[in-house]
Amino acid sequence: MIGIYNYTVILTYVGMVVAFAGISWTIDGRSTLGVICLLVAGLCDMFDGAVANTRERTKQEKRFGIQIDSLSDLISFGVLPVVIALREIPFDKITSTSSGIYLLCALIRLAYFNVSEEERQDTEEGQREYYYGLPVTMSAIIIPITYGLARWTNVRMRFVWPGLLLFIAILFISPFKVKKLHFFKSQAAESRRMAREYARKKRLAEKNNTAPAEDENEDENRPD
Repeated sequence: MIGIYNYTVILTYVGMVVAFAGISWTIDGRSTLGVICLLVAGLCDMFDGAVANTRERTKQEKRFGIQIDSLSDLISFGVLPVVIALREIPFDKITSTSSGIYLLCALIRLAYFNVSEEERQDTEEGQREYYYGLPVTMSAIIIPITYGLARWTNVRMRFVWPGLLLFIAILFISPFKVKKLHFFKSQAAESRRMAREYARKKRLAEKNNTAPAEDENEDENRPD
């Protein structure tokens, strides 16, 4: 079979299936279940990268991971939030326009991330430290909070949902820097990263016929 099926992508697959269940339930009128699925998909996305980094992956596996993660994110944090919004408010030109712009900006952001992440991995080791713009996964926090407040306060969200979608869409493609939160780091993955970094420095030093650069962090970068 084509594709990759080891544990490094399982959470990504689970998140997409959960998001699809949320879309189905929301269309069926059970928006609360859809919001719960959005939260679960967000949790899956939160930890899928850390799980993937516990295994030494080939270049093809890394690139597959980047692509499948973004495709899953488009469904989970692009389509599902729009379906929830459309289920909660009457459909009209304002709603359809804001929803379309939201999806387009999410698509553009994810495509840009794919390109920049592949370029980064060609020159850097380890995990990304910063994002530019609002990550699409933040909709797994913003949408449920908005939905919960609307239900709790009984506020009519006729104009709130379209405005919220447009605001989030603008943040998706705005070039401000956001620090990536690492909820846990794999010690094994970090050890492999340090080993590769030390080996790279050693090869570079041998190529230049000099000793590896000695600095105060050398002991930390040397593999055990």
